[in-house]
Amino acid sequence: QVQLVESGGGSVQAGGSLTLSCAASGYTLYYSRYHMGWFRQAPGKEREGVAAIDSDGSTSYADSVKGRFTISRDNAKNTLYLQMNSLEPEDTAKYYCTAGPRSTARRSLVSNDYDYWGQGTQVTVSS
Repeated sequence: QVQLVESGGGSVQAGGSLTLSCAASGYTLYYSRYHMGWFRQAPGKEREGVAAIDSDGSTSYADSVKGRFTISRDNAKNTLYLQMNSLEPEDTAKYYCTAGPRSTARRSLVSNDYDYWGQGTQVTVSS
């Protein structure tokens, strides 16, 4: 059973920073082979891809976060990270960690390409 648990969300002022973490369990023997991503969903909006990292460490980002967010992974700790800098009120959303072994998930920002999801962590940015 694959489990993903996010942490690190909170409330910050615009211009501030947060680092989200996602701890994986249940498939740790194969963690390094899984493609991972961060998605977010604001109230009344569809879930959108924020950043993705494949099993080789290559990354992709949504245009709205390029230059501000950095996705990384520590395979030894089975943990995924999202460093968020220069946060804006528009970044307010619930952030979800996701994982998937399929080749379509490689650096994908499409939710259907992934198989496993965490419960999410709330990020609120005030102006």
